[in-house]
Amino acid sequence: MKQFKAWLQTYSLFLIFTLVILLLFEWLVRSEQVPSFIIPAPTMVVMAIIDNWQPLLLEHTPATMLEFLIGFVIAVLGGVFLAAGMFFSKTVEKMLYPAVLISQMIPIIALSPIFVLWFGYTIWSKVAVTVLISFFPIVVGVYDGLKSADRDFIELFRSIGASRWKIFLKLHVPMALPSFFSGLKLAIVYALVGATIGEWLGASEGLGYYSRRMSGNLDAEGVFASIVILTILGILLFSLISFLEKRILNWKDSDEKINTEGNNSK
Repeated sequence: MKQFKAWLQTYSLFLIFTLVILLLFEWLVRSEQVPSFIIPAPTMVVMAIIDNWQPLLLEHTPATMLEFLIGFVIAVLGGVFLAAGMFFSKTVEKMLYPAVLISQMIPIIALSPIFVLWFGYTIWSKVAVTVLISFFPIVVGVYDGLKSADRDFIELFRSIGASRWKIFLKLHVPMALPSFFSGLKLAIVYALVGATIGEWLGASEGLGYYSRRMSGNLDAEGVFASIVILTILGILLFSLISFLEKRILNWKDSDEKINTEGNNSK
């Protein structure tokens, strides 16, 4: 109950602002100030979700989530290994870091047809877009976090005979966790966006495909219905990573506090 009150106190202004905006759009559409084919009334969007819940939630949402999950896992694993490789080897850093930066400067719209050419209209063309969009925050977050260890701590570890691998596990990895989770929160949202973009450019199912199909039919309610579902999914995924971050980092802080108190008592 206390956590709910704290959450409500934190986001109360946002909730009030959102409610006012929704009521304003509802009034604008119902009073015919704005055509419903441009911006539908929020109640019309809700009804579109209810009327089409089966294809939206049982067909298109699972398809998008599968593409997202595969792409996100590949992006996280690949991003962590690439960041660790650049941390351990200056040669790898000089060779790959510019390539990582360049990959983010090429418009996804320009690369997506190439992915379709390579992988066809299979799930892997969407996964490729997802990986390309979401791996960058992971690489930068982990790499910068690994480099953030204080020089004095490194020298302290070396003075007691710790190996480079031991220093990496006991010092660099814990120091990189906050940056890793910051990148992870960005990447999980980008991955969902990447899966949707891939579906827009070529798919037979998924929320991006459904949105494109409804747009072609000038069905604004259907377009906004898929957007609402994607927004809810993005919020839930971001909240999941935030929850894991608090649990893991709080555990790390508590463990460090216990070790500090134990050393002081000696």
